[in-house]
Amino acid sequence: QVQLVESGGGLVQPGESLRLSCAASGSISSIYPMGWYRQAPGKQRELVAAFTGVGSTVYADSVKGRFTISRDNAKNTVYLQMNSLKPEDTAVYYCNSPMAVSGQGTQVTVSS
Repeated sequence: QVQLVESGGGLVQPGESLRLSCAASGSISSIYPMGWYRQAPGKQRELVAAFTGVGSTVYADSVKGRFTISRDNAKNTVYLQMNSLKPEDTAVYYCNSPMAVSGQGTQVTVSS
């Protein structure tokens, strides 16, 4: 089964940007759905953005216009470009798919 490893998190100030990466141990070209989720302290895990099919994406309302999900099948990697970050974006971000095993996540903290 394909293993996923998330990276790219960190501590940033409000308004700044980060790009998260999700590296897979095998080919992701046929893996759908596949996307990013996040979990903040004391809250349930929620969908951030995902590929639901070839060329088809879905975003949480709270991140529309600020976050962009992309994938490079040649590199077996999925990305999440996060712009105009807000304190409420603070969470552990996970890459996930029913066809793969998620990693430990990557912490994103937005604070001044």
